[in-house]
Amino acid sequence: MSRVLITGAASGLGAALASAFEGRGDEVLRTDLAGTDLTLDVTSDDDWAAALAHVERTWGGLDILVNNAGVAGGGRLDVATLDEWRWITEINLFGAVRGTRTFVPLFKRQRSGHIVNVASLAGLVHPAGMASYNAVKAAVVALTETTGHELEAYGVRASVVCPSYFRTNLMDSIQGADTALAGVMAHLVESSPLSAHDIAASVIAGIDAGHELILPDVAAQSAWRLKQHDRLNYDLMMRAQANKLHKLAGEDV
Repeated sequence: MSRVLITGAASGLGAALASAFEGRGDEVLRTDLAGTDLTLDVTSDDDWAAALAHVERTWGGLDILVNNAGVAGGGRLDVATLDEWRWITEINLFGAVRGTRTFVPLFKRQRSGHIVNVASLAGLVHPAGMASYNAVKAAVVALTETTGHELEAYGVRASVVCPSYFRTNLMDSIQGADTALAGVMAHLVESSPLSAHDIAASVIAGIDAGHELILPDVAAQSAWRLKQHDRLNYDLMMRAQANKLHKLAGEDV
């Protein structure tokens, strides 16, 4: 039985992961801005300190930290504002950084633990119109790899989760001036055959298998394989997608 803390656990993938862990007998601390076991704003140092104190008081330790909380965003390079960049970076990247920094001392003392960061396929494959989202998710991938290298000597593991589009309420959080991109993203989310529970089951299987990179769906696996092994066709596909976005936005290209 594992002791698991999940951020962003009120809905979407966070809630699905919490249910999956609980379904196999794990103890789960669901955290979010509201409506969960513990209120945790991932941008708040005080909230993270309170979460650590709660874990130490209640469980005396932690086995798995899941940095899942995140928001949707993006926008073409000349449309997205710097405020949008700051907003998505503070939540999607620094939320994971704060969580990691908060619990690493505990994990090092235990000489055990597993940090699971939920990124996105966008952290590996970078479609046009999503520079800010791609950049922060790529940074989460890099953070996770670094964490795994740095903490291996302490018996602490790190995994990053990179799903493609699946049905979730993530689009409820989207902000930004690029409405053309928002429409495209919403369609991809809503039309996906995969649910958050489908992704959660694959994520837990990847955690149990000790995978450092978890690609929980076939679309993500195929896209990553294409980029690795057929870069010419990958670039052609990405640029064709960029041209479609330009035309959808009414740009003359």
